[in-house]
Amino acid sequence: MQTGHSQVPRPDAQHAGKSGTLTAEAVPPASPPASGDPADGRVEQPSAGRRTGLLITAFTAVVVLLAGLSLSVGAGEVGPGGALDYLFDLGGARSDSRLSLVIGDLRLPRTLTAVLVGAALGVAGCLLQAVTRNPLAETGLLGVNAGASLGVVAGIALLGLDSGYAYLVCAFVGAVAASGLVLLIAGRGGGGSPMRLVLAGSALGATFGGVTSVIVVNSAETYDRFRFWVLGSLAGVEGYGELGRLLPVLAIGFAVALLVTRPLSALALGDDLARGLGHRPSLIRTSVAVAVTLLTAAAVALAGPISFLGLLAGFLARALAGTGLAARIVLAGLIGAGVLTLSDVAARVVARPFEAPVSVIVALIGAPVLIGIVRSRRLASMGMTEPATGDGPPRRRRPPVPARLAALLGRSRAAGADTDTDTDARSGGTRKPARASLAGTVVLRRGPVSLLVHRRPALAATGLAALGLLAVTLSAYAGQSDMDVGRTFRALFGQGDRFDVLLVQKFRLGRIVAGLAAGAALGLAGCLTQTLARNRLATPELLGVNDGATAAVLLSVSVTGTFGAWWAGPLGALAAVLVVTTVAGGLGQRGYRVLVVGLAMSALASAITQVMLARRSLSSAGSLYVWTSGSLNGRGYSVAVPVLIGLCVLVPAALAVARHLGVLRFDDATAASVGVRPDRVRTVCMLLAVALAGLAVGVCGPVAFVALASPVIASRLAGPLRVPLVGSMLTGAVLVVTADTVGRIVFSGSELPVGVVTTVLGGPFLLWVLLGRSAATRV
Repeated sequence: MQTGHSQVPRPDAQHAGKSGTLTAEAVPPASPPASGDPADGRVEQPSAGRRTGLLITAFTAVVVLLAGLSLSVGAGEVGPGGALDYLFDLGGARSDSRLSLVIGDLRLPRTLTAVLVGAALGVAGCLLQAVTRNPLAETGLLGVNAGASLGVVAGIALLGLDSGYAYLVCAFVGAVAASGLVLLIAGRGGGGSPMRLVLAGSALGATFGGVTSVIVVNSAETYDRFRFWVLGSLAGVEGYGELGRLLPVLAIGFAVALLVTRPLSALALGDDLARGLGHRPSLIRTSVAVAVTLLTAAAVALAGPISFLGLLAGFLARALAGTGLAARIVLAGLIGAGVLTLSDVAARVVARPFEAPVSVIVALIGAPVLIGIVRSRRLASMGMTEPATGDGPPRRRRPPVPARLAALLGRSRAAGADTDTDTDARSGGTRKPARASLAGTVVLRRGPVSLLVHRRPALAATGLAALGLLAVTLSAYAGQSDMDVGRTFRALFGQGDRFDVLLVQKFRLGRIVAGLAAGAALGLAGCLTQTLARNRLATPELLGVNDGATAAVLLSVSVTGTFGAWWAGPLGALAAVLVVTTVAGGLGQRGYRVLVVGLAMSALASAITQVMLARRSLSSAGSLYVWTSGSLNGRGYSVAVPVLIGLCVLVPAALAVARHLGVLRFDDATAASVGVRPDRVRTVCMLLAVALAGLAVGVCGPVAFVALASPVIASRLAGPLRVPLVGSMLTGAVLVVTADTVGRIVFSGSELPVGVVTTVLGGPFLLWVLLGRSAATRV
């Protein structure tokens, strides 16, 4: 499955601060004191310190109690009394071979592993959220989980490894190598900024995930082993061998985390102020990355990838402890240890005599907690408050019409003036040509009808259409036949040999049309989402669209027993978004609540989907895994036609709101000043994006990077002044068809899913687009 959830846009209010800029990490929103003189800030400090101390003490007690519960629950029928007897050696209990086996060799090492792994993931998540100034950052952002997965898969497929210790070594080596490569790329050219770290980690993590899928889809035996390891579990912990080997790594990681706390707090004030205090920002970020790598790599090697726990622990610690970084790190470690220990205990109980995957239990526990925080007033203390809303228009903090919007309006007035001049000239008997050139535009007239054509977007759309025709021809040509490109091109239009026409139009063109429809829908959905979020990293999957559609399709397979119900995708996507927006209490102006709820629901849905795949037979799970990676195999006209009908309805609606959507790229105050209702436009566009993405997922599964890359490419081709809706559609169609062609011909005798190809190639593209010289202007 794709792990697109690691590509998270940063909140606008928490960008990396420049000189003298205070971010939400450094200064919390002001709130009136609960008691005492409001003007005396000293009244709050002792109270805040006592509250933090009480929180740490309480969570420490909870972790101890959960550890005792873990020692008392499990196979072997040894209860709390036996566990206490063994711990304190009452009555010579440690000489009892049965107690020594159950408690000393099984439960105690497993409990210690759960506490240390949970604490490591919690501390790592808190550090990442602090260094990136992003409360939604999680441990997978540095590519550690993806690198560990690739290491395990490579060990199974290439080296034939099948033992738990071999998995541990491969996972640790892969995680360290992936994180080292991320640091190397992010630090090139004197970089190493939080944004570069996040983008490099997301891009390389996606690429590693794609390479993992390439290996898995070509080896059923590898997938059979990998699908159980990827769920995350502590069931394989026996004795202290594995824990003892990685204990020094964990100790170094915790030590670096404690040493970097003070410099990292200074870094929250901005790089220049941190330098003025005697710190080196690049060294601080590198140290944090090293600590996160060591902690996460050891945790993944011991328990498998449990990605949601770092986000949950860091987020909850921030909500409870505020901006005090040292307290947040300690609390995050305790919360991570407690949640993972509780999840491990629940995993032993809920599915007896079997064990449930611990990642599912973590998601079941963490999702309601995150949602509860987002629904509460604690969100304001985390720098993620929604802008003030009210009955009136939004408050203006700058001139009502920015310079760029004024230029656009001025250009429109110039076009109107030109039209009036032409009319006057015609009335005076002097007729001007039917085509009048403006700066970057061409006015076409025929009688009373005129059309203003923008040259650059029109040329870009024409070039993309020609490229699409070439991609269709090459896709129809690729395959087992002796046709050349010329014969294939003629057969596309029903000309030439009857056998050629039958082969192309009957057997190949249906799949191509399905790819064109799915790509166009993904490109348009991505363009709408990125424009609404004002963020080039935003995609519909952040709202749970992909996971909801995937879960619905898998459910339809379980209910009907057959695969191919395209309608399940749109219904699942719509249901997921309705649940997310309802639980979040609406979209809001910046969508922070929707984003957090979407991440929580996606983590839960993804974990459940992986469990469903693990519980099915190998052949059935392998086929479904290919689809969940994004595949056009077996798709034809029966699926493409309903999607094309949907596009015929949704595309005109998107074009109708394009003008308002262009104004919405500025702030809401500007949009309201020119007569646009931001809430209505935002709701309509969100529904359109969800419907389009759901249609695409119903056709070919969750294809990664197309919704992300298509608007970026189209915007660079057509220029930044207008929303590239048409260009995004054409770009998405070209990308999907091209990727499907590459997947069919790259390996002889086997086929790569289109989603795997886009993931492998999408990582380098993301690095090129977002880490280039002008990345600051494109993100």
